[in-house]
Amino acid sequence: MTVLSNKKILFIICGGISAYKSLETIRLFKKNNAEIKTILTKSAKEFVTPLSIASLSQGKVYEDLFSVENENEMDHISLSRWADLIIVVPATANTISKLSQGSSEDLASTVILASNKQTFLVPAMNVRMWEHKSTKDNLKKLKSFGYKTIGPVIGDMACGEYGEGKMSDPLIILNEINNFFLYQKKHKKIKALVTAGPTKEYIDPVRFISNKSSGKQGYEIAKSLSKRGFETTLITGPTNLDIGDEINLIKVETAEEMFKATQESLPVDIAIFSAAVADFRVNKKDTNKIKKQDKLTLNLEKNIDILNYVSNHNSMRPKLVIGFAAETNDIDKNARLKLENKNCDWIIANDVSKKDSGFESDYNEVIVYYKNKKNNKEKLAFKKKSEISEEIVDRIINQIN
Repeated sequence: MTVLSNKKILFIICGGISAYKSLETIRLFKKNNAEIKTILTKSAKEFVTPLSIASLSQGKVYEDLFSVENENEMDHISLSRWADLIIVVPATANTISKLSQGSSEDLASTVILASNKQTFLVPAMNVRMWEHKSTKDNLKKLKSFGYKTIGPVIGDMACGEYGEGKMSDPLIILNEINNFFLYQKKHKKIKALVTAGPTKEYIDPVRFISNKSSGKQGYEIAKSLSKRGFETTLITGPTNLDIGDEINLIKVETAEEMFKATQESLPVDIAIFSAAVADFRVNKKDTNKIKKQDKLTLNLEKNIDILNYVSNHNSMRPKLVIGFAAETNDIDKNARLKLENKNCDWIIANDVSKKDSGFESDYNEVIVYYKNKKNNKEKLAFKKKSEISEEIVDRIINQIN
C-alpha cells in the first residue's frame, strides 16, 4: 500500500498539446490507488475526451460551471473540500495568468479560488511563452500565494522548438506528489509551536504599552508548518488576522498570558518565537482610568523572557528553538549576541526601521543565524512574508530530516 492509497486527487486538465500526458498521469495515480475526480476545461476538450479520462480515472469528469445538475450540489465548493490535493496539468500560460488575477470565470478557476488545499501547477508551454516576463511575474505571484510547481523541463517542443517549457514526465509528477504526502504523514507526528503578534501591557483599563507588530510573519509560518503536515499551535497577541481551523489557535493579550500559554503548550518538537513581546510591564496597573495630568510617571518592571525560558528548559526544551530579533541598528552584532545569550538554535533577524518591510508590512527581508553551522549566516531576500515563511519551513524540514 503506497502513501497515495485513498488520497483524493482533483485533476484539472487545461487546453494545451501536453494534455494528452495527463491521461498517463491519471493512470499512474490510479495504479497507486488514489481516488480521482477531474475537471476538464472547455479548451482541454479539444485535446482529450471526457470518456477517455473517465475510463482511466473511474471517477466523475466535470466540465461546465453552470450545469444545473452539478450546481445543485454546489460543485465549485464541494469539489474544493473533497480533494486532499489539486493538480493543474498542464498549467498553460493562459491558466497561470488567470489564476494570478484571482479569476473565477469557469469551474476550474472557481474551484481553485474556493480551495483551502495545496495546489500543484505543472506548467507546459512554448519556450518563448515560458521565458516571457509576464509568465515569470504571474508564477512568482502564485508562489507567494502558496502554489507549488512541478517543472517544466528542457526538451523538444511539439511546435518543433527546443528549450525549457516541456511538461514534466508523469512519473516525476507522481513522485513529487508522493513525497508531498510522505512528508505530511511524517510531520503529523511532529509538534510545532509558534508565537506571533504584539502584547499589550496595560497601564489602566484603557491604556497600554505595545508595539507595531502585525503578527503577519508568525501567522504565515504557522500556516506553512500546518500545510506541510506539522501539528501546529499558534499563540498570538492581539491581531486582525485569521487562521485556518486546522491550527490550534490560542489568543492572549499580555506577555504573562503568552508565557502561561507557552508553558501549557509544552512539550513540543519545534518552537518558533516570532512574537514581539513587550520587554516591560507596569509595576502596578491602575484599576480606574487615569485622568489627564501634566506629568505621569510609570514604574516598569521586566517581563519574563519567554524565549530564554524555553531554550534553557532542562526537561522540556524543544529539539529546535528559533527566536526572532527585530532590530533598527547593528543587526549582525545584536543577532549574534541574542543567539548566544538566549541559547537558541537559530535567530531570524530583520531591520524594522525599513518602511517597505518588517512591522505592519506584507513583505520582509531576514537574515537567519545558525548556532552550529560552519556557514552560520544566510540572507532570505526581500519578498512576501508568505514566501519567507515557506523558505524558513524548508530549512526547518532540512534540519529535522
